[in-house]
Amino acid sequence: MPTFELTVNGQAQALTVSHTASLLHVLRNDLGLNGPKYGCGLGQCGACTVWVDGVAARACVIPAHGVAGRAITTLEGLGSRGDWHPVQQAFEDAQAAQCGYCLNGMVMQAAALLAREPHPDAARIRSELSGNLCRCGTHVEILDAVHRAVVLLASRRETPACREAPV
Repeated sequence: MPTFELTVNGQAQALTVSHTASLLHVLRNDLGLNGPKYGCGLGQCGACTVWVDGVAARACVIPAHGVAGRAITTLEGLGSRGDWHPVQQAFEDAQAAQCGYCLNGMVMQAAALLAREPHPDAARIRSELSGNLCRCGTHVEILDAVHRAVVLLASRRETPACREAPV
């Protein structure tokens, strides 16, 4: 079996896995990262969405060895409890999860959109998320969460990161 290296959530990982192993399999089974879910196995439902070099991608259809040396970000690398990414915070605030199975894909896809396009309109958000399936019917809450994330991200950009003390 070939050995290769992935950078997952900022940490280098040396892996020895089958040449046919999918990125999703490696993330979940070898690295214990359970954010990305196995949904359809065909790249059509979005449950397995991760970022590859900052671009949303379907991990179930990507050969793990095919992304050797690239930066992989999972839901766990986006943010963590107490230090949520604004999209994660907005999903929590909007109570946009029911069963939670689609949540990983919705959050990762929405965060990728907002990284590229900070102020998308409702049609653009719907279009971006159209390839992510939600069986529970929380679509209204999910759209609300993305709109909330736009506001959260805008407020972060408007707040200066550091201010000097007055002299």
